[in-house]
Amino acid sequence: MTIDLKSMSRKELKQLSKDVEKAIKDAEKRERKEALEAAERAAAEYGFELSELSDESGRRKSAKGPKAKAKYRNPQDPTQTWTGRGRKPQWIHDALAAGTDISDLEI
Repeated sequence: MTIDLKSMSRKELKQLSKDVEKAIKDAEKRERKEALEAAERAAAEYGFELSELSDESGRRKSAKGPKAKAKYRNPQDPTQTWTGRGRKPQWIHDALAAGTDISDLEI
């Protein structure tokens, strides 16, 4: 099937684009369903259901590790903490500008 794009109007090209996007989405849904069915069949060959093979929470584990513990606490507002990683919070900058030693803010 060959489509002569040069002879099509802008309106026809826009409609064709919409049709192609819809066809791509439909194909993706169909292929996802087929992949899921294939995975279920493969799990059944080993005597499992697909849901049994996923982790306990049913979600993927985060690539990031656990959150770091806070190393510093704002004496003015103890709910504000900082791990010492990343950008310094404004309250750290303010305390340092006021002459406070950073070791005084350690937890």
